[in-house]
Amino acid sequence: MTVLVSVGRHPVTGRSRRADQDARGVELARTLPGAEIGLLHAGRLDEGNEAALRGYLGMGFDALTLIEQPESSDALPALAEALKAAPPQLVIAGERAEQGEGSGLLPYLLAERLGWPLVSGLAAVEEVSGGVATVLQALPRGQRRRLKVRLPAIVTVDAAAPAPRQSAFGPAQRGRLEVSEAPVAADVEMAEWQFKPARKRPKRLKIVKAASARDRFKAAAAKAEGGGGQVLTDVTAEQGAAAVYKLLKEEGVLR
Repeated sequence: MTVLVSVGRHPVTGRSRRADQDARGVELARTLPGAEIGLLHAGRLDEGNEAALRGYLGMGFDALTLIEQPESSDALPALAEALKAAPPQLVIAGERAEQGEGSGLLPYLLAERLGWPLVSGLAAVEEVSGGVATVLQALPRGQRRRLKVRLPAIVTVDAAAPAPRQSAFGPAQRGRLEVSEAPVAADVEMAEWQFKPARKRPKRLKIVKAASARDRFKAAAAKAEGGGGQVLTDVTAEQGAAAVYKLLKEEGVLR
């Protein structure tokens, strides 16, 4: 079993740290008794990144495999080559990175390149045996769905996965960063991007029609109620696409 880990970014201080979702993936892997777990990271190695990566070693690991890649490179080919060379039964990754593009597409592109199935939004891995993994997928409103996926496979985790344990300083410093080399592929598309600070989007105000001050206060203090969601099961690809298209039209995304 391999867990893909990345260097996170603290939302307040901006300092490098272990990424929350990746740490949850490591914790999820540790819930499987007797599983041989390997940590894999593709990126550059400097003082800040090393401290963040050692945060994963502090969760009880002796070594972490580091595929050195410059900051402007595409990590996808290097990760695909490493997983092809020694394919694990299961690859666990976070839903999205906390730095860089943060698009959440890496697990999907990796699954496409390797030809492996992918399950997103995992809450637990219940069993791995006979070339099949039984997993629990998190759905909206606290619902769970049990799935069976053939191995090898890639799964992603988010906030529904177990919270990660604290990182112990001693094991983190004693752990080894096993550096390996891989071909470097430049990220051509990212080199053409223009970066600028994000602007906070304005919130649409709800028009309150009330006759008295008491009614206006109640409307302003009321909690927003969730919209009517719908879980589609046992539907064809055409029916699912039609439901998504209808929702986008109702929300005004498509005009």
